[in-house]
Amino acid sequence: MVRNVAGMSLGGGRKENFFFSLLEYYPEKKRWFLKSLNQVKDEEIRDRDEIITSWVSQYGVKQLIVDFPLSSPPCEETCLPNCTGANACPRRSVVEVRAEMKKLLDEDAKFHNENPKKYEQERVASLEVDYSKNLLKKNTDEHMLSKSFKRKLRKGFVPYWHRPIDFWVWKNYYDQLLEVFKISYESFGNVSMMLLARLNYLLRHLPKDLEMYESNIQICLIELYRARVVSKSLLLQLFDLDLASSAREQIILQIEQHMEIFIYENDLDTIIKNSQAFDSFILSVVGQRMLMNNIREIPIWGNSDGGNFIVPIFHLQG
Repeated sequence: MVRNVAGMSLGGGRKENFFFSLLEYYPEKKRWFLKSLNQVKDEEIRDRDEIITSWVSQYGVKQLIVDFPLSSPPCEETCLPNCTGANACPRRSVVEVRAEMKKLLDEDAKFHNENPKKYEQERVASLEVDYSKNLLKKNTDEHMLSKSFKRKLRKGFVPYWHRPIDFWVWKNYYDQLLEVFKISYESFGNVSMMLLARLNYLLRHLPKDLEMYESNIQICLIELYRARVVSKSLLLQLFDLDLASSAREQIILQIEQHMEIFIYENDLDTIIKNSQAFDSFILSVVGQRMLMNNIREIPIWGNSDGGNFIVPIFHLQG
């Protein structure tokens, strides 16, 4: 039985050239194929949103992975008449996340208070570790906590801006995202009101049986690094205008080899030249990992809002 999964990056404005990346699995060949890499662009007859819904139906897509929040922050308008303020939000998910954040800070303070001299020695030693050789030397929430991560925890969890999944991402990827991509994951950090309106419109018109999941391109790339599929140098080259195309090519070729995916030459050329096509393809690879049951376990509280956030796992090589 042929299985398929699609990825679509929704970042950017309404006039961006979105791409729809469809992977199909053929059991008899035990191989995945990039079946389609369609560009969503203006047509005289149909608008872009109608094109997307048409493709989902045409290819019989049952799972779609996007890089866009599929749920809302805990703060709701229904709370407005009795709102006690962001810092005193009583919602269970907010209280639980803040308790976990306080626990990490309290543990760090305990280490400092018990032996300040040893704490300072270990802090200095941690700064001397060459993380450029191994970004994943330790998890972000393992002590010693980095100064930048402690600052993030002290800034707190904002219920009208963050979701529980934000804190899970910070615990597991904050230092790595900051080191490589110079970013901190924020669910709605790069989301405009127009894009929110667009997604809500799409959700009303997509097939009711379509399962939608959200993921993150940068986290997927870090997991590819964790599995030694790509190197840190390749990830850094994605920021260099002169080297970005070459880096995308090397990353895709490594994915093609290790994930048993066949890509036609013309589609490969499109992915190499267009960052939006690259992002959509990466999301479809996340979907492939999901269908192969290779995704990280996220605590129930992380997806309690229905966001269906997924993170892929790639098998270690060597």
